[in-house]
Amino acid sequence: MDRPPRQIHLAAHFPGVNNTTVWSDPRAGSHIEFSSFAHFARTAERARFDFLFLAEGLRLREQNGLIHDLDVVGRPDTFTVLAALAAVTDHLGLAGTINSTFNEPYEVARQFASLDHLSGGRAAWNVVTSWDAFTGENFRRGGFLPQEQRYERARSFLHTTWELFDSWRGDEIVADRRSGVFLGDARAGTFAHRDAHFDIAGRFTVPRGPQGRPVIFQAGDSDAGREFAASSADAIFSQHGTLAAGRAFYADVKARLHRHGRTPEQLLVLPATTFALADTDEEAHERAHEIRLRQVSGQTAIRFLEQLWNRDLSGYDPDGPLPEIDPVPGENLVARGRASVRMYRDPLATAKEWRERAAAKRLSIRELVIEVTGRQTFVGSPATVARAMDEFVRAEAGDGFILIPHLTPGGLDEFADTVVPLLQERGVFRTEYTGPTLRDHLGLAVPEPAVRTAG
Repeated sequence: MDRPPRQIHLAAHFPGVNNTTVWSDPRAGSHIEFSSFAHFARTAERARFDFLFLAEGLRLREQNGLIHDLDVVGRPDTFTVLAALAAVTDHLGLAGTINSTFNEPYEVARQFASLDHLSGGRAAWNVVTSWDAFTGENFRRGGFLPQEQRYERARSFLHTTWELFDSWRGDEIVADRRSGVFLGDARAGTFAHRDAHFDIAGRFTVPRGPQGRPVIFQAGDSDAGREFAASSADAIFSQHGTLAAGRAFYADVKARLHRHGRTPEQLLVLPATTFALADTDEEAHERAHEIRLRQVSGQTAIRFLEQLWNRDLSGYDPDGPLPEIDPVPGENLVARGRASVRMYRDPLATAKEWRERAAAKRLSIRELVIEVTGRQTFVGSPATVARAMDEFVRAEAGDGFILIPHLTPGGLDEFADTVVPLLQERGVFRTEYTGPTLRDHLGLAVPEPAVRTAG
């Protein structure tokens, strides 16, 4: 008997501040007005996507002391946006990135528990850490945590919030009008947690939500990040969009689960994905090239190169050759608040490799940056893209995709109108939602509340 095809999970990333946004396009709208968020969310919901995802940054990125040009407007508060979106959607999951380094468990747990109630069980939390003192300057505590302590605090933070969520079992409110009894357990919400990072005790103010706990996402690609996801997350974001890299990442992360008493079905792998569509494959590849040219302007190319060279290169022609001078290694970076600078562990070796590639292909600075930075993951006609996505999931390179269009807010519309129907025809994507909560969409069980120990 043939096995049913693997179902594809789809999510949408609102492309507010990242290297895919083409804010200069005449069709681009606001990155902060609510109408943009509402349009994007409604498109994702009519296409029956699992969830919408918002990234968050606690400080605007800087380069040479100026705001980076792709931080085009700022970063509105995640909880405020998601709570507003809960009122204009009915089924779409609402996932937000919230930092575990510069927040407190009680506050974050209260906000997510509230969002889960307001949305009818659609809240999700992408747990991230901060690595730099630059971001820490925005906070009273300041500073930052060393690499080896970031995930230690994150694990403690997450498990502390779980204790808060589980301080309510879900059956305490009886609200018996005849007897006058409202609360059936006088200890509801009591908690006490003490470890190296947190020393808190009291009562949690929000009763247990429809999902018990929000769905947990994690986005780290380091060994520590993968292990954190395997131990605690419901889904992990991946940057591995090619089939070979995706299969290797998928196998690695899934293999880690058994050490934590978990099964492969309890952790979804969702690579971040870009796309370029057209009537024919040839036209789509031309469009993809045009998009890349707009994503990497001459100014953007120079700023990208500065992140590796760690010096001011504003005097260089983006249509000219790479600098003959070498990068400046060290921790004093010209690009502040950008995680990408950490990718270049050996700037001198990377610069040598780029020079060799540029010389062999006769590439200018801009052409090289376009080549070494991300490309559209799926390029082709809607039929070609639908087939490629199906094959990617069947090959166990991922469980689905988080789509990042290059336009806000209408960049998702074309995919929803052309590719999604073809995936539905293939029988690999839902035609209707089958449950009200995000856990229903993702096929995840509601966690049982832990045994309460606080007195």
